[in-house]
Amino acid sequence: MLNETKPGKIISESFSSQTRLKKMVEFEWLGQTLASISWIVSVFVYGIESLGDWLQLIAASCWFLSNVAAIILIDKNLK
Repeated sequence: MLNETKPGKIISESFSSQTRLKKMVEFEWLGQTLASISWIVSVFVYGIESLGDWLQLIAASCWFLSNVAAIILIDKNLK
């Protein structure tokens, strides 16, 4: 079902009803966020000794920030 929010701007009802809290309790978001945090922690547990370790940390941090951005941008996309 589609809703018209402003003249010429149509968004889906399922997207418009999504809130930050609803997104944060979804299995997909929780799983990816926990996995990225675990990856970050593991880099520090095993130590940063080489370029590969830094790349692992950067990749895990980007993944985590992407998950956070998905939550922050929900309300902004609705305007």
